[in-house]
Amino acid sequence: MQRMTTEFMQRLSLAHPIVLGPFGGGFSTATLTAAVSNAGGLGSFGAHHLAPERILQTATDIRALTSRPFALNLWASNYDPGGASPSLDDMRRLLDRLRPCFDELGLPLPEPAPRTIHPVREQAQAVIEARPAVLSVVFGPPPADVVRECKARDIMLVGAATTPDEAQALAGAGMDAIVASGFEAGGHRPSFLAPAEDSLHGTMALVPLLASLVDVPIVAAGGIADARGVDAALRLGAQAAQIGTAFLACDESAAPEIHRDELFSARARWTVLSRVYSGRLARGIRNRLYDDLRDAEQLPYPAQGWLVGLLRDAAIEQGRADLISLWCGQAAGLLTHRRAEDLMAALTAN
Repeated sequence: MQRMTTEFMQRLSLAHPIVLGPFGGGFSTATLTAAVSNAGGLGSFGAHHLAPERILQTATDIRALTSRPFALNLWASNYDPGGASPSLDDMRRLLDRLRPCFDELGLPLPEPAPRTIHPVREQAQAVIEARPAVLSVVFGPPPADVVRECKARDIMLVGAATTPDEAQALAGAGMDAIVASGFEAGGHRPSFLAPAEDSLHGTMALVPLLASLVDVPIVAAGGIADARGVDAALRLGAQAAQIGTAFLACDESAAPEIHRDELFSARARWTVLSRVYSGRLARGIRNRLYDDLRDAEQLPYPAQGWLVGLLRDAAIEQGRADLISLWCGQAAGLLTHRRAEDLMAALTAN
């Protein structure tokens, strides 16, 4: 398929209709972001877990590697009711359920403790100060004053929708483009108007629905891992394709090696949507962690993730992929590239 230059590409001076999916939780890197931008796509960095000063440093790090446009990504909602300050009793009950995992890793059962959650407005002000080409946001639109400041500084605003109603809400809030996030995608489902379990549109249905419904460019996301997926997304009315799992599998991402290896394994063909990993609905490879916690009472986001994540460092050190969250989309069976440069070349070949 001969690809045409789209409005989305023109605004950002992109050579190719490729957007790097932003990875939260420390999986993004300046190196990967710059590699995608330097190859003519839009590199993205998931910054929702960073303090404002770290966001500013991240933008500096990216600019040291590329002069091309890039996006910084935030979450408009970074905790659920009770998730920022869960009760100690609830935390202890979940830790007790995880006791066999801690024992297998040779770890003492820790005392539960809440962590710092960075205020979204302060993070957004740091992004505005950093002035990337794009601020992308999931779990709803940013506050109205943030929208106004971004537009005053010519920072493009991109929101994520999982339903037609969400797309209309985002367009009404002033988003310049909308990511149509199909349920095939790996990682968190960014629903914000209804429970994520009730907002499961597939990419093939969602993209043309949104393209016909709103007057801003649509970026397709979910189940896209090769050039065929990109071309299909464009035929459906998208102006670009956002790709996550295929880039997460590249050496330039911050995913641990055991995670990247799992993405290329036959186990990646079996993914699940579950709240066990973080407290919000997310797609990952089914593993021991899922099986042990699927019927347990789960804490709201991000408390669930805080406690599950206490296993992470030791599990990675011991090569235990069964005890970490393995974010993965449904198209992982198509993965063949381990370097971002090679993946970009394959995605953009005509």
